[in-house]
Amino acid sequence: MGSTVPSVPTKLVDVEVATTARRNVPAVVLVSTGPMPGPGGDGIDVSDLTGKAGETVRHDEAWTLGVGTGTQSDYRTAGAALVRALSGEDAPKTADVLLTPDFDAEGMRAFVLGAALGGYRFKVTGEEAPKRVGSLRLVTGDTGFEEVLTSAALKAHVLATATSLARDLANTPSNVKDPNWLATTAAKIAEKVDGLSATVRDEKWLRQQGFGGVLAVGGGSARPPRLLELTYGTTGPHLVFIGKGITFDTGGISVKPADGMHLMRTDMAGGGAVISALMAVARRQLPIRVTGLVPCAENHVSGSSYRPGDVVRHYGGATTEVQNTDAEGRMVLADAMAYAVRNLKPDLLVDVATLTGAMKVSLGLRTGAVFTPSAEIAAAVVEAGAGVGEKWWRMPLLEEHVEAVTSEIADYRQCPSGPGGITAALFLQKFVGDVPWAHLDIAGPARSEKVYDEVVAGATGFSARTLVELAEKYSR
Repeated sequence: MGSTVPSVPTKLVDVEVATTARRNVPAVVLVSTGPMPGPGGDGIDVSDLTGKAGETVRHDEAWTLGVGTGTQSDYRTAGAALVRALSGEDAPKTADVLLTPDFDAEGMRAFVLGAALGGYRFKVTGEEAPKRVGSLRLVTGDTGFEEVLTSAALKAHVLATATSLARDLANTPSNVKDPNWLATTAAKIAEKVDGLSATVRDEKWLRQQGFGGVLAVGGGSARPPRLLELTYGTTGPHLVFIGKGITFDTGGISVKPADGMHLMRTDMAGGGAVISALMAVARRQLPIRVTGLVPCAENHVSGSSYRPGDVVRHYGGATTEVQNTDAEGRMVLADAMAYAVRNLKPDLLVDVATLTGAMKVSLGLRTGAVFTPSAEIAAAVVEAGAGVGEKWWRMPLLEEHVEAVTSEIADYRQCPSGPGGITAALFLQKFVGDVPWAHLDIAGPARSEKVYDEVVAGATGFSARTLVELAEKYSR
């Protein structure tokens, strides 16, 4: 890593479940809408409280924490607000959260996600990070339920770790994060996870194998492209996750406006989510086979940049007429998808990418887009996301735009006119053959400019948790 950026992965708040509170440790009393205080609330003046999710107030030696009506969103918000409140110069090293009798496994997962992620911080600085609570003990009065809550907390912490790693990778500035850094950093982390292996292919291998899309996009940079392949498991259904790994995107010859270009360090957020999801699947030892592919490239401007009007030959032989060099994500994904279909024989293929600005307009900044011809797969993605606090919306693959993807000079046109998110998905569909497939466009929710729920400003890590939950669903 060197000394210029924080270490990856970021250390998160530790969580444990127990049936007894500790002496001389700050207690946190949960207050629901009303306000209605839970265990430990006797003697605390709640007259000025509302119980709204995330409302944190210090009362001498104890804290009160609003949990609203107890929805998953309320618990994520509450967990995040607590960790943010327990920070600063007088931050305690640990605290006891006194759970209410109705606190169940779903509530535990949501609360731990919020608590683990709410205090996330990524800042390149010479100053020491502000103090923050290091651990939380979640105290339940139901001794028979401790094991269930512990299992839920452990699962949530693994999901939070995946989200945090995806944030780390996307937040890392691009003077550090080139294609080789992204691929090799992921490989080094993978080496420490039982059952997970990594292979990094260089530009020579990509040229020998005919990855024309990756080579075209990466050809304008002095820092050559890579292909990262992560593999886990040998039995069960085979899922292949493919993530866009553009470590910086100038737009190439079709150069982007200067405003906002500095955010393009997060243009590999899809690749970061795939890397992080594979780590989490392996840590949870799910009975399934999962492969992660991340084509990594830097889309730069130089005399060797690919051009509008070029015809690029992808892995497997299909050709694409380039129309806009800023539509580079689909070029690298097409190679990886064709490679997966030919060599990996997946039962399900899911690609994830910050692909089109059109999806920001269509769905805003907190909802991901799902494109798939299968209603069943779409429902599985939406359900997986709902269980881990990530929102998805199915978008149509409109037949009337299929012809627009056809080129007169090549097999396909890269960036035809029409609805941008839909035509991009229709282009990618050309490379999946008959394999069950979903395309996830996360251009909107991959970054945030404000703090909300468990999200902080910067890269959000969106979609990593959904991929893990999807793998779990297919492993049952």
